[in-house]
Amino acid sequence: MKSNAKFLVCAAVLAVGLATASVTGQSQDTSDAHVAAAKAAAGTFHQGLFNSLCSAANLQPAAAPQRGQRAGGPAPGPPDRATWHAEPVKVFDNLYYVGMTEYSAWAVKTSEGIILLDTIYDYSIEDEVAGGLKKLGLDPATIKYALVSHGHVDHFGGAKYLQEHFGTKILMSAADWELIAASRNQNKPTRDQVVSDGQKLTLGDTTLTFTLTPGHTPGTVSTLIPVKDNGTPHLVAEWGGTGFNFPRAADTFRTYAASAEKFRAIATKAGADALISNHTNLDGSKTKIPALALRKPGDPHPYVIGTQAVQGYLTVASECAKAVLAGMPG
Repeated sequence: MKSNAKFLVCAAVLAVGLATASVTGQSQDTSDAHVAAAKAAAGTFHQGLFNSLCSAANLQPAAAPQRGQRAGGPAPGPPDRATWHAEPVKVFDNLYYVGMTEYSAWAVKTSEGIILLDTIYDYSIEDEVAGGLKKLGLDPATIKYALVSHGHVDHFGGAKYLQEHFGTKILMSAADWELIAASRNQNKPTRDQVVSDGQKLTLGDTTLTFTLTPGHTPGTVSTLIPVKDNGTPHLVAEWGGTGFNFPRAADTFRTYAASAEKFRAIATKAGADALISNHTNLDGSKTKIPALALRKPGDPHPYVIGTQAVQGYLTVASECAKAVLAGMPG
């Protein structure tokens, strides 16, 4: 009887082990399938995004959140200007790059003033945005609105400066206004206008469309921007928040993937054929901006990548989030 009992116990343990191994194997297969789908969608345009989100470190079930700028604590002293300064660039007829080497800010020129997308850091806003616009022949005092794509300090840090110097109206989602309000940051903007899902902002001859895409933060906002290239119209999509630098909760990854798919559908229906990001390593700006300087009449525009490639960017974001989710225990 003892021998039979031992046999039954061993058999039960073996069965549990095989079942666990089977589930783990299935989970890995699913994760690998999502990575493969992301890689295929990345193609030649979005390798920076794929390498960032579908990195081996990111896909570990117990991986620590990516390093990134959060809404919290006081920032250290400003780094040396030589480490972050970038010259401003006219990218489209009505869209200008006025950001840093790593962190982006984009100025949309309209017939009645400027709409700024993201406000970078408090230490760089005067140099890059105010100074950059002047270099481009534009007046920073005409910045009527500034959208903060999400409540991390590398995107909202300069908002207070704009409010105090130019009377700029700051736009952010309700959830991310709450996010920065709860932070210890000492340089927060005064709560101003709240962005709602599907909201349109019209200034003069230009209308931007905002979509709430939570995941990167609780209230990340993604944007569609109509632009022209030597008079030819295009539609730019900007995915509002990219990195997985948030607590690794399954619900958050599900939300992130769903938001990417939601914005992909909206961008597709609208016909978005160009793409920008709020980080220069994610949209190829580090090579596309220099390419603009070498562009000859008739050459394709570096940022105009076509509707399928815009969809591919958001597919990478969604599939990498699903790959992480598939590898999570339980």
